[in-house]
Amino acid sequence: MQKPKDYKIRPSKIPENFQKVKKDLEKLGLNTVCQESHCPNISDCWSDYTATFLAMGDICTRGCNFCAIKTGIPKKLDELEPSKIAFACKKMGLKYVVITSVDRDELEDQGANHLAKTIKTIKKINPEIKIEILIPDFQGRKELIDIVLEAEPTVIAHNIETIERLTPTTRDIRASYKQSLEVLDYIKSKNQKNIIKTSLMCGLGEKKEEIEKTFDDLKKINLDILTIGQYLKPKNKFMKVHQYLTKKDYQNLENLGKEKIPLVIAGPFIRSSYKAEHYYNKLKKILSI
Repeated sequence: MQKPKDYKIRPSKIPENFQKVKKDLEKLGLNTVCQESHCPNISDCWSDYTATFLAMGDICTRGCNFCAIKTGIPKKLDELEPSKIAFACKKMGLKYVVITSVDRDELEDQGANHLAKTIKTIKKINPEIKIEILIPDFQGRKELIDIVLEAEPTVIAHNIETIERLTPTTRDIRASYKQSLEVLDYIKSKNQKNIIKTSLMCGLGEKKEEIEKTFDDLKKINLDILTIGQYLKPKNKFMKVHQYLTKKDYQNLENLGKEKIPLVIAGPFIRSSYKAEHYYNKLKKILSI
């Protein structure tokens, strides 16, 4: 199956900042979701001297059928990682940072305290910075979600990934559509000022009416930001692409979503963390906050 002709072709020349970001991150021993998930936007983001940090290692306890991040038995948490990420933010001069993580189901707190410590340490070293964190579902345990919320990130994201029907064949058995909705709903219910964000993949065999149903579900929980992008198969062992949506298809979804959600960004290469600061600022204007 070929991609539509109107898909943007990624630049073949590696920008100057790309190697600088790569070396800086390697020196600190830090992981990024940009590399581990084979993100198509890595050239764009790293050329702007920014990156999305992947906390708690590069090995996930879950094995979702779409995700390129390694699955297995994770290593012990790096106690210095929060400080390393904080210093990387300072060195890179970031005013807005996105932190995501692998799932750590083997830990009693599933890494909630580590993520909270990371947020707090970043703030301590970079007092003016805004922090967006993409959290795991913590198996729906509210007391673990609270630990992260108490660190007061600027934006709290959790990805629903796909429509309800496709969740069992797309995501790890420990993840569910209902549980992800409940996580987002809980975060919003704790404080209506909490900005919540999620992401949806297309091209897995979903139908338009199923996407509309998902929009309705997200409206009910007062979602603030929705990103919609094309599923791109990372390797042979992963699930296949059922269809490639055109840019016009994504524009139609964006327009449809905006009827129910304040800010919707859709496109073939849109990802949850892509241009996160820009879209956060755009939401502020929409909501006048």
